[in-house]
Amino acid sequence: MRDNEILTRISALVTEEHELRNKMSAGELTSDQEHARIKELETALDQCWDLLRQRRARRSAGEDPDGASARSASEVENYRQ
Repeated sequence: MRDNEILTRISALVTEEHELRNKMSAGELTSDQEHARIKELETALDQCWDLLRQRRARRSAGEDPDGASARSASEVENYRQ
């Protein structure tokens, strides 16, 4: 996945998150439905940002950014800030 494809994916995930929050506010979703999907979206966003950071780091180190690969959700979600 190229940088622009990752950024497009991030944008789509953020848009979906906003739509879910709007539906929740309008009473179209239960909070359980919203929270479950929001958690999935947050995980997918974390994976996308991680992949984008890997690609940028590889490029800045003079390496091929295509050597970066998506990490598992469990790995990305357990990073320490």
